Amino acid sequence: MAVKDVTKAVIPAAGLGTRFLPATKATPKEMLPVVDKPAIQYVVEEAVAAGLHDVLMITGRSKVSIENHFDRAYELEEALAAKGDTERLAQVRESDELATVHYVRQGDPKGLGHAVLCAAQHVGGEPFAVLLGDDIIDSRDPLLTRMIEVRRQHGGSVVALMEVDPEQVSQYGSAAITPTAEDDVVTVTDLVEKPVPGSAPSNWILIGRYVCDPAVFEVLRETPPGRGGEIQLTDALLTLAGRGPDDGGGVTGVADGETAVPGLTCAVFWRPSLIWRTPMPPSACRA
Repeated sequence: MAVKDVTKAVIPAAGLGTRFLPATKATPKEMLPVVDKPAIQYVVEEAVAAGLHDVLMITGRSKVSIENHFDRAYELEEALAAKGDTERLAQVRESDELATVHYVRQGDPKGLGHAVLCAAQHVGGEPFAVLLGDDIIDSRDPLLTRMIEVRRQHGGSVVALMEVDPEQVSQYGSAAITPTAEDDVVTVTDLVEKPVPGSAPSNWILIGRYVCDPAVFEVLRETPPGRGGEIQLTDALLTLAGRGPDDGGGVTGVADGETAVPGLTCAVFWRPSLIWRTPMPPSACRA
């Protein structure tokens, strides 16, 4: 059976941003600036660079500014046009011309798995990418494109993996892996969300990029709350890892040898374990 192409991206953006209070009391964490753009714009740019122009954002209350950012701003555009400021006018229009962006609200923040499940009606029976805004990846990096290629070759679901120091593993989902004939592709045999320190299956972590088989929706509907009392995408992927390919199963990983870049000055609002796979020039990071 032919493997369907990946054409849609899902970006969960309904979290409360409690780690960044008080900055996120009135401003969504996805709209906090990284250099000269809100963080979420980098995520959309990455999806588009991988050929995914149909973007669904899972939002929540108080996230209207995200929708406004990816919409036209006629008054501002008219003011800039009247001044002849073509450079800033192009910058303002860039975000609303990036992709076709749709929105659905996650009524209750019940975890990443629940957020992904909110995309079921939009995605339907097609494979899709999930991009988390906590990990910012330069749009020139081919990681997502490679993941889509691996999905086309192997079917099932694909996760992005990166090796980190043992003391960092408990902050993420961790994977047990076995090698394949391809240097950058591994088979995922076990997944644990934020393991207790010292109990992780390996030092390989999931870094917030997934390509999911649509079978994940059925599994998520049956997945009970896990770590933190939330429905975890990691738990659903573990179930799929134990299934055969004819049942939407199998989980492979695209393993990268890069390491996390902690605490970039230009991203002081972001989590200490921020991943920027193509580091910005030092001049861009100075305060």
